[in-house]
Amino acid sequence: MIQPIALAGARPTLIGLPYDASSSFLRGPALAPARIREALHSSQSNGCSESGFHVLGPDGLADAGDLDLPGTGDARLMIESGIRALIASGARPLSLGGDHSVTYPVLRAVGPLAPGLTILQIDAHPDLYGDFEGDRFSHACPFARIMEEELASRLVQVGIRTMNARQRTQAEKFGVCVIDMRAWAAGTRPELRGPLYVSIDMDGIDPAFAPGVSHREPGGLTVREVVTMIQSLPGPIVGADVVELNPTQDSGGASATVAAKLVRELASRMLEWSDDN
Repeated sequence: MIQPIALAGARPTLIGLPYDASSSFLRGPALAPARIREALHSSQSNGCSESGFHVLGPDGLADAGDLDLPGTGDARLMIESGIRALIASGARPLSLGGDHSVTYPVLRAVGPLAPGLTILQIDAHPDLYGDFEGDRFSHACPFARIMEEELASRLVQVGIRTMNARQRTQAEKFGVCVIDMRAWAAGTRPELRGPLYVSIDMDGIDPAFAPGVSHREPGGLTVREVVTMIQSLPGPIVGADVVELNPTQDSGGASATVAAKLVRELASRMLEWSDDN
């Protein structure tokens, strides 16, 4: 078995998960991996993180391409298998969704390799429904599946601003630490300890900064707040994902540029932690 520290020392590697058949409102996130890569490699950027690390350089972020996924539930097993193969090759997954349902099969591969795992979820929505409209694997449900299967010891959610009574009951059931936007505005910040997995739903960011999502929810985090959170992450960081960008809603590609920025900063922090430890 690959141990957490060994996994955290592996090279961060992009893997695209172009799947959106579990979306409850709009399709489009399956197009996101290509758009994020396009923004990541655009000449508008020099490929460096804010710390000055050349993320796109020879010692930086690798890229395993996209999985070829059907628009059916078979995609879940294929994602899990693909992430397992990536890890076995000596890489550390930085996944590009896709809708947020992809995080569940990713964690089925990562979670057993990281005992005591903490998940940091940045999101407008808790995604904790037992089922949504009869679908247990909807993008509104992945963290219920993750916590039911004990794929993580602790779930910390930041940016939440849509929690209803049903999801609040689920959060209490699973012992989720929820820092909603009211608590964030009052100064509450997450207390994290590794090993750590980071899942960033683009709608966690206020739509004033990233409108290219399927479910726009005003009153969210700024890009600066999310970047600062990433830069302060402890380790070991065993994996991450950026999900729910919807290019069909992204006029001018501004939100893809934000997603690429977050990918650069995530990769940089993953690499920096490896170098420091």
